[in-house]
Amino acid sequence: MGRKVCGCGTDVADILIKVLVTGGTGFIGQYCLSQLHEKGYEVHAVSSAPRESTVAVQWHHASLLDGPQTRALIRLIKPSHLLHLAWYTKHVKYWNSPENLNWVQSSLALIQEFTKAGGERLVCAGSCAEYDWGHGTCVEDLTPLAPTTPYGTYKYALGLMLNTWCQQTGLSSAWGRVFSIYGPAEHPQRLVASVIRALLKREVVTCANPSLIRDYLHAEDVASAFVRLCESRLEGAVNVGSGTAVTLRDLVETIAAKLDGRRLVNFGGSQATSKSEPQLLLPDITRLISTGWKKRLDLDGGLDDTINWWKAQALSSPAQ
Repeated sequence: MGRKVCGCGTDVADILIKVLVTGGTGFIGQYCLSQLHEKGYEVHAVSSAPRESTVAVQWHHASLLDGPQTRALIRLIKPSHLLHLAWYTKHVKYWNSPENLNWVQSSLALIQEFTKAGGERLVCAGSCAEYDWGHGTCVEDLTPLAPTTPYGTYKYALGLMLNTWCQQTGLSSAWGRVFSIYGPAEHPQRLVASVIRALLKREVVTCANPSLIRDYLHAEDVASAFVRLCESRLEGAVNVGSGTAVTLRDLVETIAAKLDGRRLVNFGGSQATSKSEPQLLLPDITRLISTGWKKRLDLDGGLDDTINWWKAQALSSPAQ
């Protein structure tokens, strides 16, 4: 039996929480499923490909881009909580893809059906791409929202519509704006993964903008932040990050030191080359911390975990 959290934040035992997770096969979602199960919740997840249910997760085969399938899914499960992580995420292409609009439309349909079915708490994944990156440190409700990409614009639009919908219907919701993520199973061409993979193969690594300052949070901790938001009653936008700034130089050098590869690293210029790569991009995570959330992994431990995963992959696939 799961636990329900009342408005004051007090846990109420013996009341079932039934959580539906979209994007459960994704980078963040896979961690959310295991963490929700460990807390004793009834966990459901949807996949566009058939998957076998387990003791931990009841899988449902449906396409969220299909309205009737979404309607049938919600009516079947009748979830009390919805953790909506699914989106078009193909590496690099997601920034400008027309698929973003399809996910706005399908997300609105999902939210409407969830509300009609008596859903109580909704948490969606937003993005730091919604912010005006010229402000450096981003604070919810203070930093202007001025996305410069289709991805950021569509996320912003969905969050804005969700806010109005919740005001009209009374649905409780939070919108987690995610900053930089890393961890096992990250796309191999993203920064942390690409550096680790190259150094494991003793290849030269080039970091083009080492002076850029970012906030990196391990995917397991990103997931725990979303799970905590599901449990809380905090409303509106919430930044999801580690609260610790790091230059790309320090990040890459830390990885290199762990893999004895400092001589293989080359650093490029010290300045950002465009508005798409601001010098400083950090989240203020005061609101997230107010829920009682704490990260489990600091950057050092998180990189160790990630490196060990990629080493295991290399051992299991020596030809790759």
